[in-house]
Amino acid sequence: MQVFANLVQVLQIVSALAMIGLVLVQHGKGADMGASFGSGASGSLFGATGSANFLSRSTAVAATVFFLSTLGLAYVGNYRGAVGEQPSVFDRPAATASAAAASAASAAAKTASGAALIPTK
Repeated sequence: MQVFANLVQVLQIVSALAMIGLVLVQHGKGADMGASFGSGASGSLFGATGSANFLSRSTAVAATVFFLSTLGLAYVGNYRGAVGEQPSVFDRPAATASAAAASAASAAAKTASGAALIPTK
């Protein structure tokens, strides 16, 4: 399961960086006005329609991959594991939890009263 978590985390980082790069490369709304008056958009790499369609679809794909990898990481983070692994804190019985709380309370009382600081022989 750890290998799956690492792969999903790498996928999320790559998709986040791709999304950042794609958003930074795209032109704003004001840049289309100049392109409509013949500023050489027909000779561009992506054809006469420009790069807006290609970049917006690529950004949507990167955002979808990022969203799915986030869901995958949430699933892996919430995974309980195999039967032999240590259970969650919430899976412990109430008696064990109350005994641990009682021992912590007595240790806190000793520390607060200063009894723990008195040396004994």
